Amino acid sequence: MSKRRDPRPPVAIGHVSIAVRDVAAATRWFAALGLREIAEGEDFAVLELRGGTHLVVERAARRIKPGKGAPFDLMYDDIEEAHRRCQRLGLKASRMRATAIHRSFIVAGPEGYRVTINSSHAGKRPV
Repeated sequence: MSKRRDPRPPVAIGHVSIAVRDVAAATRWFAALGLREIAEGEDFAVLELRGGTHLVVERAARRIKPGKGAPFDLMYDDIEEAHRRCQRLGLKASRMRATAIHRSFIVAGPEGYRVTINSSHAGKRPV
């Protein structure tokens, strides 16, 4: 059996979380963007991103202030397709903008969160 060196970084983010009042609605929103549903309970849900990172959606004690930035961003290899997907889903997405590192847009997320969607900058490196 060949022992090839794994070219991926040896560490990953395990879990990130977002607090919302309506866990089921937020879970459906993130699943529509392509996250894989793993588990759901009355007060929480777990969705999976590439690389095995889990997004934990948990019930918030208070209403979220509309316009608050999500505590993370999402990154897609095909940013144009991600933008089209948001439009097909009827989500309010900003125009694409470019920085030195990413092309990105912002989409109105669950309960008024602003979710930044970025292009990947991994290139051809495995992640």
